[in-house]
Amino acid sequence: MTLDEILDNIGPLDISAMEQSRKRWNSIAKPLHSLGKLEEHIIRIAGITGDAEVLIDKKALLVMCADNGVVEEGVTQTGQEVTAIVAENFLSYNTSSAIMCKKAGVDLFPVDIGMAKKTRVPDYKIAYGTKNIARGPAMTRQEAERAILTGIKLVQEKKEAGYQILATGEMGIGNTTTSSAVSSVLLGEMPERMTGRGAGLTREGMERKLGVIKRAIERNRPFAADTLDVLSKVGGFDIAGLAGVFLGGAYCRLPVVIDGFISAAAALSAYKLCPVAKEYMIAAHVSKEPGMQRILDELGMEAPLSCDMCLGEGSGAVAYLPVLDMAAEVYRKMSTFSDNKIEDYEEYDDR
Repeated sequence: MTLDEILDNIGPLDISAMEQSRKRWNSIAKPLHSLGKLEEHIIRIAGITGDAEVLIDKKALLVMCADNGVVEEGVTQTGQEVTAIVAENFLSYNTSSAIMCKKAGVDLFPVDIGMAKKTRVPDYKIAYGTKNIARGPAMTRQEAERAILTGIKLVQEKKEAGYQILATGEMGIGNTTTSSAVSSVLLGEMPERMTGRGAGLTREGMERKLGVIKRAIERNRPFAADTLDVLSKVGGFDIAGLAGVFLGGAYCRLPVVIDGFISAAAALSAYKLCPVAKEYMIAAHVSKEPGMQRILDELGMEAPLSCDMCLGEGSGAVAYLPVLDMAAEVYRKMSTFSDNKIEDYEEYDDR
């Protein structure tokens, strides 16, 4: 199927399943709505899958690994070679998110969607890194579309393998620069509002990074109303691939958890391509990167965790999965008011 055909086949949530889920929560012997956003997310998952039982036992983290030509401009503290080193470390469970995955019972799948060198990471490579956005487009429009379709394909594979929820992550030196550029254009915001220090920059480095983003936008003139144009001109293969993961979740009716700023920029891109796709996303945490909250506001979401994390790799999304697991356990196993011969709580609206 083409990308347009897939987008045309993304429909609304299952309202009947959501209502069943809401009634189940309200029947459980505890104060109404007392688990807050956790209840909302379980209800949303029921609507996504069309099943009020809500099973999220089999979980996976998809990590899109890609290099960004803009690193040539000195916008990062480390060199491009770090992308491949960390990507290889995912395979030996020797990264922060990999260790977290092991503890949380989440299967980890790193993906080479565009690294500058070959590694042992499974190869879905669109190209050997993007070009330098300060000097021209990051990629062609066709490459951007291929990256999105690759993300969709990966979700289809995981759905067929029985996975019930996906978390999103990325690895790519320079990708806070591309994420800031993409989100600035899509939201019509000044880069200053959407740009942070990434993995750690001096004041001088931060000024250089902002200047590069402004120069990239001015040189490439991405058209904000055309998301593929924006991704191809100032984005990255990791962002486009993750946008595909979010769209694939909506197409396959599989919940997908947003991680931090880069993941959120991809979620924003997916939303701009298909507005209903946001209903299939779950926000995990508010990244410390300044543009994160602005993206969540655009998506109409509130994230449950606020830990000042800005690590990436899917770490925030993985951190939230055990919390969501506990909520699902309460939802399925706790006795009801009726079981305990207690009169149901009544809902009052005193506003």
